Amino acid sequence: MKDVQSLQPTADEVKITVRAFGLNRAETYLRAGKMGDITGPRTPGIEAVGEIASDASGTFRIGERVATAMGGMQFSRPGSYAEEVTVLRSNVVSLDGIDLAWEELAALPEAYLTVWGALDQSLAIEASQTILVRGATSSVGLAAVAYAKARGLTVIATSRSAGNGDRLRKAGADHVVVDNGTISDEVRKLFPNGIDSALEVVGASTLRDTIKTLKPFGAVSMIGLLGGAPVLNEFHLMQDLPAAIRLNFFQSGLLGTPAMPLSESPLRWVAEEVAAGRIPSLRSETFNFDDIRRAHTVIESNRGLGKLVVRL
Repeated sequence: MKDVQSLQPTADEVKITVRAFGLNRAETYLRAGKMGDITGPRTPGIEAVGEIASDASGTFRIGERVATAMGGMQFSRPGSYAEEVTVLRSNVVSLDGIDLAWEELAALPEAYLTVWGALDQSLAIEASQTILVRGATSSVGLAAVAYAKARGLTVIATSRSAGNGDRLRKAGADHVVVDNGTISDEVRKLFPNGIDSALEVVGASTLRDTIKTLKPFGAVSMIGLLGGAPVLNEFHLMQDLPAAIRLNFFQSGLLGTPAMPLSESPLRWVAEEVAAGRIPSLRSETFNFDDIRRAHTVIESNRGLGKLVVRL
């Protein structure tokens, strides 16, 4: 830990006193040098929850409970591994009045905002549809399972371990498929005509097989890199992307931009549903701020089975 100078907000920024934050692989990638050379001091962290400390515009009141995610944190501005953070006002959502502890709120922003972008914006999900979440035991995968179920979809979730079945069912999965690298035949046994959409969290290594589970005019949105770099070698548009299947890669960097104003996000609704017990908690373990090293060890070992959070 190191003392750094507090940044004063500009006209389009607010300052937040951080009470807790979620951990993400983006921070482990930064630390490992997978996001370019680190040539100077960097503060990691792409999400946080806390209280407004300063907002010159008056949009948020001092002490208001809020969440923030992305908006350049960790990359073009200091991140959330800190006692306070200065962020773009457009990347802040009020969670005031919601009866949840800070560590529960901290499990929500990045995961559910990413799911909102992929499921609502990219896949245009609707109640009564079927969706596959491939790589469902990741924190964002569990959020996708819980969110899709709460929205009235039938959810097929995958895990490489049969022992994770109970965790996935508690999150809302209707069907659990053990992923040995090829699951399309198993999904087709459940739904012979194919499914409506798929969220690909594993990545390029399983994408071709995921596409085979979809019905004509179905859609798949990729968000994950668990299986390696997002590169497809010799991808054949006619053979690998048949039946007018739609494919995209959703990047959470869009969050808070004019294309995805967070004022339109369902984050507050999700928090209310979690508080009411209608959406299960994602949180699997809470760490103290001085125990972040161990927290990174847990997330890199894939033993989290949910969202890891840090409470200040």
